[in-house]
Amino acid sequence: MANDQQNTQASEAQTQIKEIEVRRQKLAALRERGIDPFGAAFAASHQASQVLAEFDSWPDERTVQLAGRIMSKRGQGKVCFLDLHDQSGKLQIYAKIDELGEEQFSLLKLLDVGDIIGVSGPVFRTHRGEVSVRAKQLTVLSKSLHPLPEKWHGLKDVELRYRQRYVDLIVNPEVKDTFIKRSLIISAVRDYLNNQGFLEVETPTMHNIPGGAAARPFITHHNALNIDLYMRIALELYLKRLIVGGLEKVYEIGRVYRNEGLDYKHNPEFTLLELYQAYSDYQGMMELTENMVAQVAQKVLGTMQITYEDTQIDLTPPWRRMTMREAVREFSGVDFAQVADNAAARALAKEHHIEIEPHFTKGKILSLFFDAYVEEHLIQPTFITDYPIEISPLAKKHTDDPNMVYRFEAFVYGRELANAFSELNDPIDQRERFVQQMKERELGDDEANMMDEDYVNALEYGMPPTGGLGIGMDRLVMLLTNASSIRDVLLFPAMRPIKDNSSEE
Repeated sequence: MANDQQNTQASEAQTQIKEIEVRRQKLAALRERGIDPFGAAFAASHQASQVLAEFDSWPDERTVQLAGRIMSKRGQGKVCFLDLHDQSGKLQIYAKIDELGEEQFSLLKLLDVGDIIGVSGPVFRTHRGEVSVRAKQLTVLSKSLHPLPEKWHGLKDVELRYRQRYVDLIVNPEVKDTFIKRSLIISAVRDYLNNQGFLEVETPTMHNIPGGAAARPFITHHNALNIDLYMRIALELYLKRLIVGGLEKVYEIGRVYRNEGLDYKHNPEFTLLELYQAYSDYQGMMELTENMVAQVAQKVLGTMQITYEDTQIDLTPPWRRMTMREAVREFSGVDFAQVADNAAARALAKEHHIEIEPHFTKGKILSLFFDAYVEEHLIQPTFITDYPIEISPLAKKHTDDPNMVYRFEAFVYGRELANAFSELNDPIDQRERFVQQMKERELGDDEANMMDEDYVNALEYGMPPTGGLGIGMDRLVMLLTNASSIRDVLLFPAMRPIKDNSSEE
């Protein structure tokens, strides 16, 4: 079986090598005819979808100019049909020797599937009813030296699609549609926030201290200053400095970098939305979150009822709200409101086979119960509120329970979509939280926060009560495009380099 597969792969490789050689011969033939196979600019008058949409309203055979890639070529003798694809779709090209003339028609022998051409001619409807362009002029714009895969969907090595996204986009229209939707989703988020009076800003991507999240950073070095810097793991602390400075509604959509593993939900660099609103709180952020996501879905998809992995999900506000304790009680049967102390929590963890470190506290163990018992059940949009203080060093303490904070995470289809706080604006409390985080680092938690003296100094000037929200834009795009992996919504996801065997002995 293995030998048969190797023989097939070797045969396919030989076939491809031969086809590449034929294409190079055609390229040389074009040059011999004085034709630049990698031509100049071409002024297209229409896109394919525009021609198809407007044709019935045109009074006569209107002449158009189109540019695109040949995706199929059929016919023989004195007639040839091409399918020309541009970003908007495809349109059939009808090429006949009587219309083009012998010299132009002979160009077709030097054109292959994958080549990019310009076409000029009148639009008509064929006897079979297909809107087509009657080619009067062909212009070579770019010769493709590699053959396109004939059965791209059948490739077993799916990673090749991510490594060669340019080919993936050429041959899979649904992939192109996903990334067009991604742009529309991000634009719709911007429109929503701008209409709510938020100001889009930009903050540094290299930080002296990694802060705003629990994550391992990437480290780089600034030669002129001779200091190590950290690629940002969050946008939070600089944006809240702006709240201190009097910018009352700010947001940023930007790349962040976390030195973590790769899986269907994680990529080491990803796009994050963070926003902060003075004089608001986590309740205000809940309302903003559900309204924004629902309205973005309505604007881009035309509905708030979506399908994700064959599951119907209703994004219509209001979304369900539960405290973390309520959720753990519902799905595990354990009521942490009745757990007396850290020792009792550790005993419960052992009883339920949840791995912990000896120093883990009751709040930390509550969050582990949530991970183990609750997340997978949160299919419809749900806000989980009131988190343990141990895992929320930047959120304000709950007035009814100083062991909890005003924080929520939004879950859809068992996955975190958003994270928000009533932001901690007490500089004394914030310093104490950073000190506790430093102790966590000493105990081996290399994702715990570091002390950020300048941020504490900013708080000492006074930050108004503030609501803050973070949404992973890649996960939002996954949800709204029914993508099962983050790699399907990143144009160029992180990949392990292909080993060059030629350099090995």
